[in-house]
Parts: sequence; C-alpha cells; structure tokens
Amino acid sequence: MLSPVPDDDGAPFWQYAAHGELRVQACAECGELRFPPRPCCPHCHSFASDWRRMSGRGRVWSYVVPHPPLLPAYAEQAPYNAIVVELADAPRIRLVGNLVTAPDAPLNSVPVQRLRIGARVQAVFTEVDGVCVPRWVLERP
Repeated sequence: MLSPVPDDDGAPFWQYAAHGELRVQACAECGELRFPPRPCCPHCHSFASDWRRMSGRGRVWSYVVPHPPLLPAYAEQAPYNAIVVELADAPRIRLVGNLVTAPDAPLNSVPVQRLRIGARVQAVFTEVDGVCVPRWVLERP
C-alpha cells in the first residue's frame, strides 16, 4: 500500500494528524488557507504561516472506483474508492482519501453503490506504515 512521504512543508500536517487533528496551513499575514502546504503564500507572498484546526467535516466533491487497480497491493481490496473531500470550514480546500466504515476498516468497506457526490463526511485517522493518515466516514451511515 502507498503511504505518504512527509516533506518539510507538509510535516506539520502529518504531526497534527498523528494527534487526530485535521489542520490546514494558513498565511500568518493575510490569513488565506492553502493546501497543499508550501513555503510561500500564493496571495500575498509572505513566508509566515501557521496551522488552523479544521472541524474535519466535509462533503464528497468527487470520487473514483479504480477498475482495475493499477498496483497489486490494491487488487485484493477492489472494488474500493478514492474520494475528493471539500472541507466544510474551507470550501476551496479539497483533500483526497478513502471513504471507509471505520478508521481501520478496509478500503472496500463502503459498498460502491453508497458513494454519492455531496455526501457529508467526517475525517477519522489511522496509521499506515508509521504515518497517521486521514480517511473519511459518512456523517450518517
């Protein structure tokens, strides 16, 4: 299974995730949120930033069910989903993940027929190869 490779700019994202917090980088000068994390604000060009805690709530903005899975490690979990979530606190911020029934549930735990654009979801966290990653569960199963 693929696991994230934290870099210097994104390291705080993964550190907060390890504590069960979904945070997004924000410019300390103009306040604009940005994702993915980067050293300079694309709005005001400041290098000052902080990390704002998000509620973890969002909506499914898009999804895909890979057919067939391209990597052998994913084949045994097919059919599974990959979703794009628009954050409720920051609609311009979208994160990619998987919709599952519980944090440690397999990637195929939500039947494909239950996937819906606009479905309300909540972030949950699980460890994958030593890195705590966000996944998503339906707000109302």
